Amino acid sequence: MQLMRNLSTQIVLLAVTAPVFILLASWGEIWELLLSPVLPDLQQYIYPRFGLWQLIWQHVVMVFISSTLSVLVGVGLGMLATRGFGRDFLPALNGLVSIGQTFPPVAVLALAVPVLGFGAGPTIAALFLYGLLPIVRNTIGGLESVGPEVREAATGMGMSEMQTLWRVEMPLSFPVIMAGVKTSVIINIGTATIGATIGAGGLGAPIVTGLASDNTAYILQGSIIAALFAIIVDTLLEMVERLFASRR
Repeated sequence: MQLMRNLSTQIVLLAVTAPVFILLASWGEIWELLLSPVLPDLQQYIYPRFGLWQLIWQHVVMVFISSTLSVLVGVGLGMLATRGFGRDFLPALNGLVSIGQTFPPVAVLALAVPVLGFGAGPTIAALFLYGLLPIVRNTIGGLESVGPEVREAATGMGMSEMQTLWRVEMPLSFPVIMAGVKTSVIINIGTATIGATIGAGGLGAPIVTGLASDNTAYILQGSIIAALFAIIVDTLLEMVERLFASRR
């Protein structure tokens, strides 16, 4: 019953935010209607260079690629570090991913541009490194939280180490791992806006242009759409986690 109430809450939140997101992204004139009373001195209220849907698509591509890579690499590293042959590398792994998290994304962009050029490539590289830490940490924490008696019971049933990992440990630690994935994805949605500084586009383009031209309307367009996008993605991931929990 509690699970269904939580799932209903997520559905209601999605039903409210998704139409608002679509309306703001599709009807450009609504920005002028909403902002002209509070920002009457502006001459231009709608970001003119690209349509909002094009910017959203660019943002989605960067976040999807970087987050997919972070999940694959982060979960894989976490699994290896909790196996017998990989425990010796656990301190080094924690140190490496911590460095990736503390290194400013702007600095990663500056280092990646000479190698990858301008555009989405350096941004995806920065987001990939920035999103690793929560996934690796939560994967390790989730797998380590599975008690030894559970592993012993699985072994007693005739399961190999890999079968125990995939059929017992991973399902039990899924909520913890999923929490790291959600954190990583939401961080990437917000951080991807800096890619506009090197020509990657996305929802950071109106923000950067607004800052350069002192146009608050542009800044609000990019910021509000990015925030709604983050809420929608977080809600969808939460629903996936709830559905998996119900099946389990």
